[in-house]
Amino acid sequence: MADLAVRVGSLAFRNPFLLASGVWGESGDSLVGAWAAGAGGVITKSIGSLPRAGYPNPTVEQYSTWGLLNAMGLPNPGIDEYPREIAAAREHGATVIGSVFAGDAEEFARLAHRIAETGVVAVELNLSCPHAEGYGTEVGSDPKDVEEIVRAVVQAVRVPVIAKVTPNTSDAAALAVAAENGGAAAVSAINTVRGLAIDTTLHRPVLAHGLGGLSGPAIKPVGLACVWQIYERVRIPVIGVGGISTAEDALEYLMAGARAVEVGTVVTTQGIGVFSRLVEGLNRRLDELGYASASAAVGVAHGAST
Repeated sequence: MADLAVRVGSLAFRNPFLLASGVWGESGDSLVGAWAAGAGGVITKSIGSLPRAGYPNPTVEQYSTWGLLNAMGLPNPGIDEYPREIAAAREHGATVIGSVFAGDAEEFARLAHRIAETGVVAVELNLSCPHAEGYGTEVGSDPKDVEEIVRAVVQAVRVPVIAKVTPNTSDAAALAVAAENGGAAAVSAINTVRGLAIDTTLHRPVLAHGLGGLSGPAIKPVGLACVWQIYERVRIPVIGVGGISTAEDALEYLMAGARAVEVGTVVTTQGIGVFSRLVEGLNRRLDELGYASASAAVGVAHGAST
C-alpha cells in the first residue's frame, strides 16, 4: 500500500486531498464532517472583515456533466464570528487552513493575523474569486499587487502563507512567481474560471449577478495547465485545484507538479463520502504504477515531456 502522507513545505497532511475553500466549510460541523470522511486537511470558507450576505438568488447553475457556475458573492459571517467554527473543527483534531479575502494588502494582513491566532496551520489568500467586486481577481491579477499583498501577510503572521491564484489572466504562472517573491510558502492553482449562462426565455443571465465562476470537470485541463506552468517557474510547492472528481484526476495533478490537491465541486454532487473513495482509488492506482508514495509521483510528467 502506497504512503499517501504528503508535505507541502513545512505543512504535513495525512493524504493529498484537501477540502477546498467555499464548498463545505461554512461551519465547524461541516469542517469536522469532511475531516471525519477522510480529507487530508480542510480549508475554511473565505472570511472577510465584516459579515457579508452575498448575492441574491439564483446563485448557482448546475450542469450534469461538467460542473457548476456560481456567483455566491463571498457570503460569510465575518472574522469576529468565524473563529468559533475553527475552534470546533480543531477540537476534533482536524488540520485546518484558514482562508481570507480582502480589498488591499493592509486588510489582508489584518485578517490573516486574526485568523492565524485561531490555531490554523496556514493561511490561504483568496486572490482569485472571479465575481466579487473589489476582491479576488480584481486585486489578484497584477503580479505587483500579489507580491505586495503576500509580503504584507507574511510579515503579519507566523504560519505558512498560501496564495491562491486566478486562471482569469494571461499568465497565472507570473502571479505564482510574484507570490514566491513576496514570501509565500506555497501557491494553490486555480480558482474558478469566469463564465456566463443566459436564460433565452427570460432574455437575461441565469445568475442574478450575471457573471459567475465555473468549477468542476470542465476546468480540469485549465487547472492542470496552470499547475504545469507554475511548477516549472517556482521553487515553492504547488497545490492543484480544479475539476478533481476521481483518483485519476488527482494523479494527473500530482504528475503535473502538485504536491496536494483541493477538492470542491465533487463534494457538492457526491457528498463528503467522496474523500474516502478518492483515498482508496489513489492508493490503488499508485500501487498499480509501482509508486511507493504519493510524493514519488509529483512532477514526473515533466521528465517524460522533454
